[in-house]
Amino acid sequence: MTLTMEGVLALAPDDASAKAARGLTAPAKWPLLGANDLAAWGECQGSGSKPYQTQVDLSGPAFRCSCPSRKFPCKHGLALLMMRAQDAKLFSANESPAWVTEWLASRSEKAQKKEERQVEKAAAPVDPESAAKREGQRWQRIENAAQELQRWLADQLARGLGSLSGEVVQTWHTMAARMVDAQAPGLGLRVREAATGVNHGPGWPEQTLHRLGVLQLICEAVQRRETLAASLQADLRAAVGWPHDKAEVLVAGERTPDRWTVLGTATEERDDKLTERRVWLHGERTGRRAWLLEHAFGGRGFEQSWLTGTSVETTMVFFPGASALRALSADAASAPGPAIWPTTALNDEWTSIARRVAACPWTGLHPLLVRDAVPVRSGDRLLAVADRRSLVLVMSDADQWKLLAASGGRPCHVVGEWDGQALKPLTAWADDAVAPLWQRSAS
Repeated sequence: MTLTMEGVLALAPDDASAKAARGLTAPAKWPLLGANDLAAWGECQGSGSKPYQTQVDLSGPAFRCSCPSRKFPCKHGLALLMMRAQDAKLFSANESPAWVTEWLASRSEKAQKKEERQVEKAAAPVDPESAAKREGQRWQRIENAAQELQRWLADQLARGLGSLSGEVVQTWHTMAARMVDAQAPGLGLRVREAATGVNHGPGWPEQTLHRLGVLQLICEAVQRRETLAASLQADLRAAVGWPHDKAEVLVAGERTPDRWTVLGTATEERDDKLTERRVWLHGERTGRRAWLLEHAFGGRGFEQSWLTGTSVETTMVFFPGASALRALSADAASAPGPAIWPTTALNDEWTSIARRVAACPWTGLHPLLVRDAVPVRSGDRLLAVADRRSLVLVMSDADQWKLLAASGGRPCHVVGEWDGQALKPLTAWADDAVAPLWQRSAS
């Protein structure tokens, strides 16, 4: 893989880790440094007598370190890659030590076993009658939950948003838990999101009504799901929180080989033990957008790293659904190359979003590219002014000032997640820039 400081910094879980890693890039702190085509490794002297053993599988990149940090990658792994990007001559080309060789072998073995399990699962005989019975029973539970939720929604609207005290909002969390118990966690998540937005921000009544309206729409779709097209039924299943089996998607999903540019990533802590990562990609030849949704539990890292501002040759397999965004990477990606940024006009971007909403009205996030946008500060908000329009950019104060500084008042291209009301920027770049001008800070 081609390493740059910008690419390494994009892997940092937060700004503190990136800062700490910079402090470890002095060669004197590393009594051992080595690398080959597969991996880079080193021993970093810490506070104890025994140095930390740090290693990076360059095909991912994937990280492993003997330090006790729960962050992934840790500061030692980031520092190792920073040093590799700054001066590869620091790394000896000797044969890798046993602790590196064993780790690479175990990763290769795990990947092979995972592939074998997927093939076996796809080839395993399935009793159609039993499967249909289990599916029917779950749908019945979901339908009953949706009916209960519709009655609850009617009660909330009859009561009025002005009566939503803290005590009342707490009952919303109780309803969310009931949806989870009824095997409809997606409905529960939407109820919790609506509860979180109550009495927050100047436009919270409109936001709350919108969220409750989408819930009502999903409940109505559940009641008449058998009349819906198969693609919309697939989206409905995802909306209620019934995930599609990834092994089945890899076997039966639409396969799209292309050179995919990583437009941006968003990593968020969902709770104390769950980290969610969203990766947005653009296909050079097909012009198609893809969305990878991944989760890591208990502080563990993600299986594959996607470096914003790079492109890889790989095959995406798309989940069933009318929105046609979510996908899986079907095979090992090629070595990252330079980004091949999209050049879609803003009107065409809006047209694509309108078509997705028409196909599946509860699609929550859309990739949106705003070309030749000038970031402008207006009060405490940042706007992207382009094509005689202005879009509100939802971002932290620190990211606002970083984007303003990076753009320097000049037009740049901004891509982000559009939720129907505002844009959450992920990346900005200029026509003559090799690397992104700005990337969203880790949450």
